Amino acid sequence: MPESIPASLIIDTLKDTFREARAARAAEGWGPSPHEHLGWILSVPDTHQKTVLAALDKEQAIRVLTCATEDEACTIAAGLHAGGEPVVLMIQHAGLYASVNTLRGVAMDGKVPVFYMIGLLQREKDKDPKESRHSMVRYCEPLLDTFSVPHARLEGPNDVHLIPEYYRLSRQRRGPTAVLVGLETS
Repeated sequence: MPESIPASLIIDTLKDTFREARAARAAEGWGPSPHEHLGWILSVPDTHQKTVLAALDKEQAIRVLTCATEDEACTIAAGLHAGGEPVVLMIQHAGLYASVNTLRGVAMDGKVPVFYMIGLLQREKDKDPKESRHSMVRYCEPLLDTFSVPHARLEGPNDVHLIPEYYRLSRQRRGPTAVLVGLETS
């Protein structure tokens, strides 16, 4: 297993994902974007993805909004989506647990296509997450399964293709999807 996932690779993939999303919205009849940025990252500070968040602070093509809670991020994502804006939520697994009601109420029942990148802090590289000694890591996938949220593991540079794939899936199913970031970013 690789040691980390380069932040630049994730950011380039996010840019491509947002470009594709903007093109899809234009094909649906949305007018041109009134601004130059490609999309939004809504984050609740995540130490597991900290290098991506730090690099995004210097990025002009993507807007970053740091939220106080995952509930706040999810509801802002719903508003941005309603306005035709591409958006990704970057949180850690503790935030997923804290925001289950909003996940259910906004993303699932409200049929809002929310795409999550969830950092698995304390993920042991030599163990399957379901075998982790850390309950937050161990129960993350089963929780998503309980709510029928499609998810995949981003466990190395070769898995970044999952970002646009699951982003598109959230739009197709009009509901939440997630990519679990199993390695720290670098």
